[in-house]
Amino acid sequence: MKLAGKTALITGGGSGFGAGIARKFSEEGATVMIADVDSASAEEVAGDIGGFAVEADISSGDSVERMAGEAANRLGDIDILVNNAGITHLPTPLDEIPEDEFDRVFAVNCKSVYLTSKHFVPKMKSRGGGAILNIASTAGVSPRRNLSWYNASKGWMITATLTMAIELAEHGIRVNALTPVAGETPLLKRFLGEDTPEMRSKFLATIPLGRFSAPEDIGNAACFLCSDEASLITGAALNVDGGRCI
Repeated sequence: MKLAGKTALITGGGSGFGAGIARKFSEEGATVMIADVDSASAEEVAGDIGGFAVEADISSGDSVERMAGEAANRLGDIDILVNNAGITHLPTPLDEIPEDEFDRVFAVNCKSVYLTSKHFVPKMKSRGGGAILNIASTAGVSPRRNLSWYNASKGWMITATLTMAIELAEHGIRVNALTPVAGETPLLKRFLGEDTPEMRSKFLATIPLGRFSAPEDIGNAACFLCSDEASLITGAALNVDGGRCI
């Protein structure tokens, strides 16, 4: 029970990696709140693990403020914050991405980290501790063609993790990131452009261990980085990628 007695908020926890993290955290003793723009998915996962759900658009300041209030009411102080929610654009040449799509990618993938920090970091500071985990991507380490602005947003997330870690260390707050390779999640089709056996085979050829990531892989890594076993680790960006970034 590595997270016994801990409270955790996971954005985008209604599916994919977020759901995998939520299930693992619950198994390890944490009380979990799942925030997702899809309230039905959040409720389903929360029901499965005995946690709580809240509908939230993490790109909206007002929505994140309401989410923080609900988390305080349900959980009290938050020990662990997981910034998992994210989106991508379809594989497209960088100069052909519509402006509104660019704005949406950066609002969900980047601005959300600013907004959750604004509402949760002050309480962590006052308590003298906490763990923040940002879910980035191998795309931020080894960019893929035609995913330029998604790549850039995930690179931003890795840099944000580093600067948050150095600034918040004196307050006892650890900040780390995971960089997963593409996985069996709802975003896979958008990463590939089309989900066909040929496209899957082509992508799998770039992963030395020969498989996509699974929500359980990300849940296990997230649990370690957010547990006391990782008490001396901050500012890390851990590749969970089957060797793709070697």
